Amino acid sequence: MIFAIWNIPGFRVLLNPLKLMTIGWHELCHIIMAVMTGGTILKVTIDPNLGGCTLVQGGHPPTILSAGYIGSTAFGGVFILGGFDTLVAKILSFVIGLGLLCPLVLVRDKLTIFLTFCYEGLMIGFWFVDHADALRWYCLFIGVMNIFYVVWDIADDKFFRKANDSDCTQFAILYPRISAHVWGFFWILFEVGALIGFTILGIEAFKVCIPFPRLPFLLSSSV
Repeated sequence: MIFAIWNIPGFRVLLNPLKLMTIGWHELCHIIMAVMTGGTILKVTIDPNLGGCTLVQGGHPPTILSAGYIGSTAFGGVFILGGFDTLVAKILSFVIGLGLLCPLVLVRDKLTIFLTFCYEGLMIGFWFVDHADALRWYCLFIGVMNIFYVVWDIADDKFFRKANDSDCTQFAILYPRISAHVWGFFWILFEVGALIGFTILGIEAFKVCIPFPRLPFLLSSSV
């Protein structure tokens, strides 16, 4: 569903607030690693139509570039865990609330601002639906969106030719012998593995029971 809405013209705008939060966190991971490796931030762009971009001078390029996908995957994985427990989902709802509001500092589009407050209201409403159980699905949605950021990044790059290249394209520029498609395949495998890992962690940590259907027949034995 995320892939469809993210890529269908006209409907794409419905995800703008969540896209801003997802892109914003991704770029923040680049920024943090750039500063930690001695780089200087020249420019940061967070736009649902143009994509995200962080221009850095100095630092360690491979580490800075990798931080985006790794950070998005880790962030999404935490929200995947929120899909297994209501208490965790409630705690993460405060992160969602702040994450939706922070990008509004850079937003001037009235529709995006309106949709942001709609998502905020929806989240608050979920607190009162089925003992806040609906919040788990909200967290799961955001978790999947963040953990598979590379998919949306490549889609924007290949299908919509956005001004800001995907990180996979940047990896191909950094290492010319490996194409962007290979980098994309590698990062998708990484994120699928992370999703499986966080799912298993969620089942084990919160002791989730998976019910199995009863057999429609009885087994009998004779002596």
